[in-house]
Amino acid sequence: MSGKVPQRSPQLGHLSSRVRNVLRGPRPEAVPILLGRACALVGLLDVAAGVFPRFRHSRMHAIAEVLPGATGPFAAALSLSAGVLLLLLAHGLKRGKRRAWRAAVVLLPAGAVAQFTYRHSVIGVLISLALLAPLLRHRDQFAALPDPRSRWRALANFVLMGAGSLALGLVIVSAHPKTLVGDPSLADRITHVLYGLFGFEGPVDYQGTTSWTVAFSLGALGLLTAITTIYLAFRPEHPAAALTEDDEARLRALLAKHGGRDSLGHFALRRDKAVVFSPSGKAAVTYRVVSGVMLASGDPIGDVEAWPGAIERFMDEARAHSWTPAVMGCSETGAEVWTRETGLDALELGDEAVVDVPDFSLTGRAMRNVRQMVKRIERAGYETRVRRVRDLGETELERIRQAAEDWRGTDTERGFSMALGRVGDPSDGDCLIATAHKDDDEPGPYGDLKAILHFVPWGTDGVSLDLMRRDRAADPGMNELLIVAALQAAPKFDIARVSLNFAMFRSALARGEKIGAGPVLRAWRGLLVFLSRWFQIESLYKFNAKFQPRWEPRFVVYRASADLPRLGLAAMQAEGFVNMALPLPRFLRRRTAAPRPCAHRVAERDIQAA
Repeated sequence: MSGKVPQRSPQLGHLSSRVRNVLRGPRPEAVPILLGRACALVGLLDVAAGVFPRFRHSRMHAIAEVLPGATGPFAAALSLSAGVLLLLLAHGLKRGKRRAWRAAVVLLPAGAVAQFTYRHSVIGVLISLALLAPLLRHRDQFAALPDPRSRWRALANFVLMGAGSLALGLVIVSAHPKTLVGDPSLADRITHVLYGLFGFEGPVDYQGTTSWTVAFSLGALGLLTAITTIYLAFRPEHPAAALTEDDEARLRALLAKHGGRDSLGHFALRRDKAVVFSPSGKAAVTYRVVSGVMLASGDPIGDVEAWPGAIERFMDEARAHSWTPAVMGCSETGAEVWTRETGLDALELGDEAVVDVPDFSLTGRAMRNVRQMVKRIERAGYETRVRRVRDLGETELERIRQAAEDWRGTDTERGFSMALGRVGDPSDGDCLIATAHKDDDEPGPYGDLKAILHFVPWGTDGVSLDLMRRDRAADPGMNELLIVAALQAAPKFDIARVSLNFAMFRSALARGEKIGAGPVLRAWRGLLVFLSRWFQIESLYKFNAKFQPRWEPRFVVYRASADLPRLGLAAMQAEGFVNMALPLPRFLRRRTAAPRPCAHRVAERDIQAA
């Protein structure tokens, strides 16, 4: 591995990112966040002014009439619709979205005109203009481009807006008890709301002009739902992140020269990632955008001297769309370059288990448990085979693909930062597959195949574990058997190092169980052990430790501590542990020529069974 880490600005090189941020001045996104919050507050007050009659005549009246908010039916509907729109725009304003800024700039003057026309309220006009003035003054900070989204968001918008309109409509229908005629049932109220959303009169009656007020308000909610759904359905569609053939070819060329630097480098070839290259084309960063987080994984690909250029392009893309930049699982060198070039912070996330093949042996007391388990399974009649993907026939390769998918164990495909997302692709001929076989009296659908391990290349002399699958009916210990088989066969393939699983918070678990550990460290370890009931933190660490690896720290790079919860949720979505999308009917799901992302690097159930 050649290439030195580039140095810059020695005066700033020894300062922490927090100090550098102070020297650079306040974060530019602070103003959009403040104005977005003000917009949300105005929207809430406006909705309250349109829904609750008493609120419009309370001491908060002067504040609540920020947008139409008049007492008449038409003005109440305007107040409600404007409030809902401002609530919808608030998130976009916080992220500096240009379209949200344009909509707010148009909506606020319109609301001020309506306020003065229907209420002759100078205070309402002034409050509207008070929010409009800073929007215009800081318009240069609202330049973020729209997010890439699918038209299926229109369906999600229709469901969510429809449910919200129904709930808010029930509040509107029930907010006028003094003018309500009779005592309508809940079913009558729901029917009245549904009719009102479509502009028709329902079964609930009111005295005086209240019926008009309710009708206008319900109609405004229905119109908002229709307009936003139609807009999302017919706006230009932006494709999801995907590597083009040219991008993949360029990445493979970079990996051929510099792939030995990072064990996660080959996972950059996942075809559901996007990529940005440095100006010289000698380095690249792959990423995926999840819930507004621009999530990179591992170190940049390519010449370390060109990393700053690729990182700068990555940050430019994040700023252009107002995405939150973050990196999962980068090495110590990668974390140093990321923090120095961007001013971001880094936090140790865990350790990667790396076994040096020349030093591996089953002899000795430390390897007793693994040795006994492997011998027991071999006596039970299991045999192993370790081969390159290019050496397998198409029939056997297809059987392995089908078995890997069938043995996945979860409905959701998992993997992002440490999974390739495919098995047996013709372009991945250098990948290594270890399989376990046993002849049974009643063979299953995959014959004698009982377990699979898939490794991706790590430079020319290493491999990195990608996928672990086994038949649930097979004997426990399949993973230990195949890892040992791969390590023993490695010299035949000129492999000197094997990267195993990633163990989160490994150092805390290891230090917390030692004699003399302090109360804070013991409490932190106790929490991790408790969380291991669901996330397999401790069991994965102990599984990796069986093979006496060396531990390489991995880091998460983030912008601010307040972003960590959002980053964690985005990472869990990307890895497939959390699914925030609305599931579509099977017949509506798109067909794609790209292989399904299929394998997380860690099969928790396999580890637990082992």
